[in-house]
Amino acid sequence: MLCGPRRIEREPATLGAGRHLLGHRARRPLISNLTGMPRLFSPAVPEGTLRGTAQPTIPAGELALRPWRAADAPEVRAAFDNPEIRHWHRRRFDSVAEAGEWIAGWSAQWAAETAASWAITGGALAGQVGLRNIDLASGCASLSYWVLPAARGRKVATRAVRALAEWCFGELGLRRLEIPHSAANEASCRVAGGLGYPLEGIMEGALPHEDGWHDMHLHARVTVPAST
Repeated sequence: MLCGPRRIEREPATLGAGRHLLGHRARRPLISNLTGMPRLFSPAVPEGTLRGTAQPTIPAGELALRPWRAADAPEVRAAFDNPEIRHWHRRRFDSVAEAGEWIAGWSAQWAAETAASWAITGGALAGQVGLRNIDLASGCASLSYWVLPAARGRKVATRAVRALAEWCFGELGLRRLEIPHSAANEASCRVAGGLGYPLEGIMEGALPHEDGWHDMHLHARVTVPAST
């Protein structure tokens, strides 16, 4: 099961190879966001769980995952000047003010319980890790991450994703985490595989990038057997 309806503007993981996995191709669900209609199941995580608490700082060894601050805007703008980060995220910032708007938007998304983002720090800003497509009722979310060039080669993404996943499965109570990324993004594929997120399939021509439409790999982990 995929994490609810897909939003085409989501940011995939930043750090992909192969065409098909045993002929299986992941499909987008044909589900509408219906409100005011009773569910036939109990939500995995109650509504209000995120907005009812402050976004935490999560330890990750000598690293820390902390909420973004307005003062981070110049570093965020510089990060998206990096061609690789800009390419995989399909976004650029033309000013520090635009980067500041990106930072400010995360508090609203936390309150709406739709997405969340943390700055990865270890003395200095090292990257970003976050949740997209949060569906508390289904207990599912997608992971996103990017690492600054100066911090690469130290398994920063691996350590940050592991720490965030432990918080999601333990403290928050999610049951499924997904890692979608471009099939051309081999670094992200290595991170997902190394963390034990099996490749479930390929979404063909799923997301536009600067150089055209990309197939997307879908990796995922669940905290209970898939048959339950």
